[in-house]
Amino acid sequence: MEIKELLPIGSIVILKGGKKKVMIVGLKQNDVDDKNKEYDYLGFLYPEGHIGKNFQYLFNHENIEEVFFRGYEDEEREAFIEKLDEYYKQKGNA
Repeated sequence: MEIKELLPIGSIVILKGGKKKVMIVGLKQNDVDDKNKEYDYLGFLYPEGHIGKNFQYLFNHENIEEVFFRGYEDEEREAFIEKLDEYYKQKGNA
């Protein structure tokens, strides 16, 4: 998946096989237990939000079944995504 295809923070999705909606709160996150494993997104249950580390979900774009709401996008996000894209291209992971 291209970096530029990442959904913005605040997007609301449901994951494949999921029953509850999840709000995206982070992009390109490393697993705390396995630093070598990186995920596209970090999410919290919606509408509850952060209710503890046992309710934080790391997932990839292909795990999304449906997008209910696309989060806020502006020039600041666009600049961030451009820098993130450059970083991953330099790393050889884009």
